[in-house]
Amino acid sequence: MISILLARLLLPEEFGLIAMLSVFISVGNSLMDSGLTSSLIRTNDAGEKDYSTIFYFNLVGSIIIYLILYACAPLISSFYDQPQLLNIVRVYSFSFIINAFFSIQSTRLTKEMNFKIQTAIKVPAAIASGLVGVVLARMGYGVWSLVWMYLLNSSIITAMHWVYSSWRPRLIFDKESFRKHFFFGYKMTISGLIETLYQNIYVVIIGKNYPAAQLGFYSRADSISQLPISNISIAINKVTYPVLAKIADDNEKLKDVYRQLLQQLIFCNTPILICLSVIAEPLFRFLLTDKWMPAVPYFQILCLAGIMYPLHSYNLNILKVKGRSDLFLQLELVKKILSIIGILLVIPFGVLGLLYFQLGFSLISYLINSFYSGRIISYPVKEQIADVYPSLLLASLTGYICYLFGLHVLARFNVIDPGRIMLTSFLYFTLYMGISYALKLNAITNLKHLILRK
Repeated sequence: MISILLARLLLPEEFGLIAMLSVFISVGNSLMDSGLTSSLIRTNDAGEKDYSTIFYFNLVGSIIIYLILYACAPLISSFYDQPQLLNIVRVYSFSFIINAFFSIQSTRLTKEMNFKIQTAIKVPAAIASGLVGVVLARMGYGVWSLVWMYLLNSSIITAMHWVYSSWRPRLIFDKESFRKHFFFGYKMTISGLIETLYQNIYVVIIGKNYPAAQLGFYSRADSISQLPISNISIAINKVTYPVLAKIADDNEKLKDVYRQLLQQLIFCNTPILICLSVIAEPLFRFLLTDKWMPAVPYFQILCLAGIMYPLHSYNLNILKVKGRSDLFLQLELVKKILSIIGILLVIPFGVLGLLYFQLGFSLISYLINSFYSGRIISYPVKEQIADVYPSLLLASLTGYICYLFGLHVLARFNVIDPGRIMLTSFLYFTLYMGISYALKLNAITNLKHLILRK
């Protein structure tokens, strides 16, 4: 809701300016953490010296990264030819130092799978900072309303972690502990940096070669399409990674848990993304106003690309819980080299060309990831596809039916946008769930058992 209000109040180019910083902020976060928190989560006997050592490393690293970005702000501003970015970079990137103060508390809560407290922290912080952002936007602060909202959100989250968590750093920095975690973490960091640079290469290309408004359309479409992924896939990932790590030595059990997880994710995630792509036009017009309509085709393509995220992302989790950060890194290098070559070839085809390539390469990424992780737990690509294709096929066919319904029925009777959104969504999920139940798909059967058991 906050995001919608801000999109209605601010201009696409103001969101575009913030999007230009995403690559630098993401790279800084990867460097600051250095994969050490992932190492802490997978280490069953992590002690006080481990937590305190990594806390101080993250804190010092955050200060260094902030100073580097502060010094590089003129170069960033010049690269995008946006003078406003000079001060925005220097203020916005202060969040590195703020976030470093709660990284270990957050890691401990994740390791303990205490997501109730994490939710109790993040939701109030998002609401409070979001309301401040809306007030500032209405007062005419423009892009700075987004900057201060982000910093306030980080500050509230940090303060609440220190309130809810009893852990406090001790004056300990153990070199042996640091080496142990760094040996695992540095490979994860390099992999993370490659992934970060790749994920933001579209932002860099669009921001450099097109007006800021065009980047604003892309970033808004991307952020909305990521909502189902972030709320379902990433949330489940935080829960399942510690669980998978505990059964990493039992390949048969690991395969069984992973199969059920994959089926549930595809069953839940795919229909949401396809339904969103079907109702994209009335949804954007109703929620964000006509000024955001150029973002609709971007949003539809990104929704389809997002379907593949759980498939290739969770295959990579198998490599992580198995401690194969070396193979993880090798795969990331191969994929990104292939992707960069492809991106350079499609740049002449504009933003839509870049997005269609992103859609196609998401499938290639899955095939590469699943080949190696499948060998490790004896769960080959062919078997994985056989487990998820019923949900994929049903969600796609249902989407096509609803598209025809909107085109030939709702449009003919001039149904207003809220009505089109509600009627199409109702028809979609009624058909999808009804047919799934009638066909007794494994995913809905397992989901029913899970709900009844709860």
